Amino acid sequence: MLALLASGSSRSSSNNKLAESENAAQNSNNMSWGTELWDQNDNLAIHTNRGIDALEKYANFLRDRVAIETEYAGKLRRLVKNYQPKKKEEEDNEFTSMQAFRNLLKEVGDLAGQREVVSESLQLQIIAGVTLLSKTLREERKKCLSDGATLQQNLTTQLSSLDRAKRNYEKAYRDSEKAVDSYKRADMDLNLSRAEVERYKNVMTSKIQQSDDAKNEYANQLQKTNNLQQQHFSMLLPAVLNRLQELDEKRTRGFREFIVGAADVESSVAPIIARCMEGIVKAGESINEKEDTFKVIERYQSGFTPPRDIPFEDLSKLDPDAVQDSHYSNSTSNHLTMRGTMSANKLKKRVGIFNIFGSNKQRQIIEACITMKNSLTADGQKEDFSDLPPNQRRKKLQAKIAELQQKISQETNARDGLMKMKIVYEANSSLGNPMTVEGQLNESEHKLEKLKVDLKKYQGFLEKASQVPVATSSPQANRNQLQNGHRTSRHSNGSADDHHEDGDDQPDDAGSLSSSSASPESGLGTSHTSLPGSGQGSANENAIGEDTYYETEVETLNPLGTCRALYPFEASSEGSIPMNEGEELQVIEIDQGDGWTRVRRANNSNGWDEGFVPTSYIECTLYA
Repeated sequence: MLALLASGSSRSSSNNKLAESENAAQNSNNMSWGTELWDQNDNLAIHTNRGIDALEKYANFLRDRVAIETEYAGKLRRLVKNYQPKKKEEEDNEFTSMQAFRNLLKEVGDLAGQREVVSESLQLQIIAGVTLLSKTLREERKKCLSDGATLQQNLTTQLSSLDRAKRNYEKAYRDSEKAVDSYKRADMDLNLSRAEVERYKNVMTSKIQQSDDAKNEYANQLQKTNNLQQQHFSMLLPAVLNRLQELDEKRTRGFREFIVGAADVESSVAPIIARCMEGIVKAGESINEKEDTFKVIERYQSGFTPPRDIPFEDLSKLDPDAVQDSHYSNSTSNHLTMRGTMSANKLKKRVGIFNIFGSNKQRQIIEACITMKNSLTADGQKEDFSDLPPNQRRKKLQAKIAELQQKISQETNARDGLMKMKIVYEANSSLGNPMTVEGQLNESEHKLEKLKVDLKKYQGFLEKASQVPVATSSPQANRNQLQNGHRTSRHSNGSADDHHEDGDDQPDDAGSLSSSSASPESGLGTSHTSLPGSGQGSANENAIGEDTYYETEVETLNPLGTCRALYPFEASSEGSIPMNEGEELQVIEIDQGDGWTRVRRANNSNGWDEGFVPTSYIECTLYA
């Protein structure tokens, strides 16, 4: 019940306020400055001036706000530009978090655009209108005040005329009274002659006439003043004050419209800003940590399996001829050494530098290096991506094939368009010369043929990569295995650390040519540095007069360890040797980063077969 009473009281109170506001509005409609403020002309002039100043102050406020909006939009756009993903970061765009951040930047850029819209709309619609209204109001106010001043001047002039006429009347009346008194005294004075009395009488009559004239003038001026004053305060001045009232109401009404208009400008972009906010929220909600985790796996997964357990080596059962003073150690602090492909104890470098390219082997090396350089892609990878793990290689090849297929489709469409254009030109020569299209058509055919050749080549790479079995131990795992107790260190010349049997100093540039990054595929597998009896080359090939660059006395190298073939390998190039799955080989040179390891095995003729095999096809165990 109390709540109902309180609610009823509240409604009645609000109704009373509404009725009071309506009555005040009705009364204000019946009231005007001309009738209510007829005597406040100066104050109204001050009030209207302050009102126009307030309007101009609002215009200045809008200008400052427009400057802030413009600066804010510019800084937002600069912020978005500074945080755009760099070219080197484009590969991370596949992650949902990076995609969300990129969408966030796009939405922030749209927000900046909306702030620019607000700035431009305020400048063109509101500020321009306020400036124009302020200028118009000042001109109208000046005219009203000028008209009011003119009316006041006219009234003041009339009042001055009335005052002057009144003073003249008062003076004439006093003079006439004196003249009457003088005539009366002269008429009663028996000593004066009739002529003198007549003279006083004439003066009296003149003064009385002047007094009557002054009286009539005063009455006339008084009537004119009253009429002017009545007209001034009832019609002329109220008209001027009402014009000032209209001017002030126009200013107030404009103030209201401009404030509402500025709010409308802000409200007009609010839905777009709200959609930008929704886009930001949507971008944030699109982040999927599981999907990003999967993409990380997909990007970096090599396809290799972890290395198997290291087998136990029973030193008592090892062949003493194959292993000399070898033992297995898991200590990571052992500093192990290994020998290079060629013993550098007795290398002698000839002084003739003009014979550096004298032998055929030397020229083969140069040609192989140039071929390898030309087969690299722009980012330093091999053309067939064979330097990547199997999974990554297949993905790269598939992406390259998709790219080539898209280019072929685009080039095919371009060629078809040129052919249609040529047919049209041939049918109607006025449209164009068919020969101008012929050159473009030939160029398009050439590009298309080249793209098809590249597509077939990369499809062959993909087919070959898909046929290669996935190794159970990656080269990286093997290297990790080597670091767990089989660490080696090489000098820049490709030779081992200083375990020299005869103590001779080695020359700085006497190293293994096979320590370069060339593979057997490049033709570097066989050189004049091959060991005697290996079947892959002999030092006798280099002892041909002045064409030799090195004179060497080669000794048999001790093995660095053993390896077991994980997969069968068919030697298809010079410098490589075949191997069967499970075959045990000796390691004489470890992988130098080119994906190949040099091995050897005993042959039936009491000699040694040596060459290169893929590192990913073998499992190595190095001696301590």
